[in-house]
Amino acid sequence: MASRDGDSICSIQMATGVLDGELDESPEVLQDQDETPCSVLFSMPASPSGLHLAQGMAGGAKVQIHDPARPRLMKHARFHSQPSMLIRGGGEAPAMPRSESMRERDRRLDHFRTFSGRLERQLSILRGAVPHEPPADDIECNAAAKNSIEHTEEDNDIPSADRYFAALEGPELETLRPAEVAVLPNGEPWPFLLRFPISAFGMCLGVSSQAMLWKTLSSEHSTGFLGVHPAVNRVLWWASVAITVIVSITYLLKVVFYFEAVRREFHYPVRVNFFFAPWIACLFLVKGLPRPEREIRHIVWYLLMTPILCLDLKIYGQWMSSGERRLSKVANPSNHLAVVGNFVGALLGAKMGLRELPIFFFAVGLAHYLVLFVTLYQRLPTSMQLAKELHPIFFFFVTVPSVASMAWARISGEFGHGPKLLYFVSLFLYASLVVRINLFRGVRFSLTWWAYTFPLTSAALATVLYASEVDNMLTRALAVGLAGIATVTVIGVMVSTVYHAFVSKDLFPNDVCIAITRQRPKFNKILAHLCLSSTDEATI
Repeated sequence: MASRDGDSICSIQMATGVLDGELDESPEVLQDQDETPCSVLFSMPASPSGLHLAQGMAGGAKVQIHDPARPRLMKHARFHSQPSMLIRGGGEAPAMPRSESMRERDRRLDHFRTFSGRLERQLSILRGAVPHEPPADDIECNAAAKNSIEHTEEDNDIPSADRYFAALEGPELETLRPAEVAVLPNGEPWPFLLRFPISAFGMCLGVSSQAMLWKTLSSEHSTGFLGVHPAVNRVLWWASVAITVIVSITYLLKVVFYFEAVRREFHYPVRVNFFFAPWIACLFLVKGLPRPEREIRHIVWYLLMTPILCLDLKIYGQWMSSGERRLSKVANPSNHLAVVGNFVGALLGAKMGLRELPIFFFAVGLAHYLVLFVTLYQRLPTSMQLAKELHPIFFFFVTVPSVASMAWARISGEFGHGPKLLYFVSLFLYASLVVRINLFRGVRFSLTWWAYTFPLTSAALATVLYASEVDNMLTRALAVGLAGIATVTVIGVMVSTVYHAFVSKDLFPNDVCIAITRQRPKFNKILAHLCLSSTDEATI
């Protein structure tokens, strides 16, 4: 063992032994000694004059005995005028307390908690608990950490849309760039609720749309030859309800305990579109209910479309008038979720017997879809190529025209020229993505893969309705083929999700996209972050 000031220490371990001839005379001491060995440490200062151990001991030794029942904090090694001998009871040194830098790191989570940990600390002080003072070794790093924490209020402000695009990269823009510093610690897993994203509702969209597909397969005459039993629809519907309830309750807990994280997700240009997903999934559940839609009370439709209308007013208003969040700056394929909810609502409302309001939502969705389609094709926000892991959301291009064609057919009462126009657009986009198979190879699994399921199922649904209007062998084969592809895709993605959630346990990594700073970090903040991280690793 080498001390910081160059002391040389020799350690003599004695399970049973004699110290100054006194241990032989006390059997109680020997009994205690058998249970707890002793350590004798001789500490000699570095001496340029060649001072030896015997000479040092002749000069007088200082003995300190530590009781293992009352461990003391270790102090810095210092130069002594005389050598020192340390006798410790117990085979192991007392555990080091957690460094104050660890405590400071944990406190960074308080800003994201709805019920901050400050109240708990105040109650601890009232009970008489004395705050732990950091060891002298961590003074410099703690000063840097405190200097970084002084800017917490500034960093925890909601970043601008440009800041999200500048600080993030990778799938769904959820990976922090190397030059960035996260507000939260990224070296260890965060609490589960803080890692649970709003994009998890993509699972609800995929499974609930399957329930709607198999209900359509069992009811449309174009697929009647398949002999699909209604029990398949019931099983899928109840499975969809279970998944939707689990995901909804989990995210509601996040809203309750980590509201700041939810607020940051809402201002994130990609995640904000997934706030439509819970209501769209509920519309799918109502549409896929194992009973005729006309038997459902209209109040259910009004309750589900009210939040979609509120989100439309908020998001579309930003697209049109907001400087930093206008559509030309934040457009990405996930924006289709902000549009498709209008068509799903129009489809369900028309099936339930409503007339005027379904046309209203169809018109609103169609107007904004045309603008979004042109904007995404021109790639006005950026000339950079999308990350490879982000390619699955390209299939959102298929979703809107597919659902819009079905909504138009239900509103007009027939699959006429208008619905066919939209259906053929979706079919062409579907084919143009399928032939580019290399675009989707090598993409690692994440929740983004659920972007395959909902669009493929929507295209299959539209094809079944089109086959009922244009009934021949080709349309029937196309309907069955697309329905089979959609079902196999949902099963494969579901199995992969279960594997990564419960076996490899990497489905929900740290959601660093909600932990970026409001401004690009300065060099001194990066140094403070590195110092804090190294101190934490040394303490652990």
